[in-house]
Amino acid sequence: MSDDLVLRAQAGDGDAFSALTAPRLARLYAAARLILRDDDLAADAVQDALLQVWRDLRGLRQADRFDAWLRRVLIRSCYRAAGRHRSRRVAEIKVRWAEDAAVPDAEREVALRDQLERGFARLSPQQRAVLVLRHYLGLSTIECAEALGIPPGTVQSRLDRARDAMRAAIEADDRAPALVGEVAR
Repeated sequence: MSDDLVLRAQAGDGDAFSALTAPRLARLYAAARLILRDDDLAADAVQDALLQVWRDLRGLRQADRFDAWLRRVLIRSCYRAAGRHRSRRVAEIKVRWAEDAAVPDAEREVALRDQLERGFARLSPQQRAVLVLRHYLGLSTIECAEALGIPPGTVQSRLDRARDAMRAAIEADDRAPALVGEVAR
């Protein structure tokens, strides 16, 4: 079914292109949002990617490779959007509790999610892209390599570096309140 839609869209059928891309929009937007950390930039990146796909669709030689190609175009669109928009708006709220304090599970879960969010926000778009492809979209290393246009070994090293950077950012956040308290004394 999808291959037929690709072939019809390649022939210029706009309805086929809409039918082909509509079910993928939410996932494309979610991936772009995770990479770019901004709703408007993500929407622009998805729109730019879809326009490029529509323009270049006739050049796609294997209809069954449409999804991989679409992801690759989206990643490049996200990189361009990030390059155009260098400023970062980050609001940080520190959530700390004593180890022995009784913190409800829901609050602890929100605090942990916030901590991960802050760590993720400190990563570069390239680091976020490889993490989103691997862990959010659930792609294999080879599929990530195809989407990013790099060798599988490079994907693995970027994943390792992105995880290390995220770990370091989270650990830095954990140390920050102690340092602030020491300076104030």
